[in-house]
Amino acid sequence: HRYISRYRSMAQNAVADIFGYVQNKFVGIQNETPELMQDAAWLKANVSFIGEVLLGHLRYGTHGQNSIENCHPFLRQNNWMTRNLVIAGNFNMTNVDELLEQLYELGQHPKEQADTVTVLEKIGHFLDDENQLLFDEYKKEGLDNVEITHKISDALDIAKILKRSAKNWDGGYAISGIVGNGDAFVLRDPSGIRPAFYYQDDEIVVAASERPAIQTAFNIPFRDVKEIQPGHALIVKKNGTVTQEIFREPEEKRACSFERIYFSRGSDAEIYRERKHLGALLCKQILDAVSADLKNTVFSFIPNTAEVSFYGMVEGLHSYIRQVQKDTLINRKDSLSDEQLDELLSMNPRVEKLAIKDVKLRTFITQDADRQDMVAHVYDTTYGVIKNDTDTLVAVDDSIVRGTTLKQSIIKIIDRLHPKRIIIVSSAPQIRYPDCYGIDMSKMGQFVAFEAAIQLLKAKGLEHIIEEVYQKCKASLLLPKEEIVNHVKDIYRPFTQEEISAQITKIITPDNIKAEVKVIYQTLDNLHVACPNHSGDWYFSGNYPTPGGNKVVNKAFVNWKEGNNQRAY
Repeated sequence: HRYISRYRSMAQNAVADIFGYVQNKFVGIQNETPELMQDAAWLKANVSFIGEVLLGHLRYGTHGQNSIENCHPFLRQNNWMTRNLVIAGNFNMTNVDELLEQLYELGQHPKEQADTVTVLEKIGHFLDDENQLLFDEYKKEGLDNVEITHKISDALDIAKILKRSAKNWDGGYAISGIVGNGDAFVLRDPSGIRPAFYYQDDEIVVAASERPAIQTAFNIPFRDVKEIQPGHALIVKKNGTVTQEIFREPEEKRACSFERIYFSRGSDAEIYRERKHLGALLCKQILDAVSADLKNTVFSFIPNTAEVSFYGMVEGLHSYIRQVQKDTLINRKDSLSDEQLDELLSMNPRVEKLAIKDVKLRTFITQDADRQDMVAHVYDTTYGVIKNDTDTLVAVDDSIVRGTTLKQSIIKIIDRLHPKRIIIVSSAPQIRYPDCYGIDMSKMGQFVAFEAAIQLLKAKGLEHIIEEVYQKCKASLLLPKEEIVNHVKDIYRPFTQEEISAQITKIITPDNIKAEVKVIYQTLDNLHVACPNHSGDWYFSGNYPTPGGNKVVNKAFVNWKEGNNQRAY
């Protein structure tokens, strides 16, 4: 009987396509022999996708070819059950070149230079090795091959295989896998960069990259969903034994903060609170920018991920208003007229939904070739709520990476409402450095903050810094990754955050805009206040959690300087 079934889809509605394909297998049985639908043993033996171990994955085509071959799960096949391997996961390795070299030294010839192939072959190699060691051991005991196969299945040491496989990995990863005998595992990188959660009871073990997915699918309370610890693997043996074992010594936890700001679903209880806090922490900067003139300021957000931080900002504004009312009543209670009292008590932030997303798209993830055409048609606006040439319009965005959507669509559209000023507020700090651990932000030239810094260097006669950084970065690529430091920080060093924000404003403001435009960014300190358990901030600070990160950022700068439009890992 077939014991591993796999179906992958690139259809527009891939999830529905996959489940439709699986469910169609039961239609004939239901119609012709409905009694077999109650026979679990027969179904398991005769129908695919009725096993005890299931593995699914959703992959956006951001890097490489968006083809079915690049779609997880990946399968390494073999005639021996315990040598089959299926993997899927969220991961990027920064040292694929080193890992490939190790495979070449073993005499292997991987079919392409990709971390997916490298990870599959690395684990596969040590799975083969463990099988061979056990086979030789049992052969010496005089067992026949069929007996040995069963013994190997029971004795496979998954933790040992993972320790040997991941020894030299440099990257962020949450990788799940199944061995052909039914053993399964999920491993998380030693710095806890990529998220991984699990739930276990006497019937099921389930793991996912996001806690709400588990909560919703299995109706499980928040408190019962646990984190897989950094450097640990959750291992489920085919007999149902569940352990969490160290495969790499855990390092300082540097969990990805961009997951909290944007990438992960906001229905997670902790992420929801953190995004609201990010919004509330922006209030001081916003109030300073509008001179606390709430009467002539309208607050809105750019859908959809910014909505939660917007709610936090509104709560922060209400707190500010309550404090103003309290202070005024304490200090001026005897001199307030009825009219002044009414005006004081009626203070409220003007909150409106002005930007409307027409298409169910996340332009951040749309493939590069399509992005420009798409963003111009994604947004519409609400008319009739802005006082012409009087109101300041404050719009909260979750983050500003490229500035593409703002320049090509949003600012143009909200300028049609004739505000006096437009203030775009980012709940994330300035994104200055590439990510190399699994989020699609890999090229220096894509960052509007980097573009702004380069323009400022040129405007102030500091172009020599660009050349010096290039030479340092180029030289560093010859060093072992453990000795490399991030030289790209020198590009930003001469300027304050405010200077770079002002230059970003110039870059993202389209021609023929009547309103005055300003951009405000979250501070790095406030990010850490809002997300205290997710200190991974390398895209903002340049402080990478692994040595490979410093190599990648320097390589990304070299690529940019040389006009090479390739990702740096």
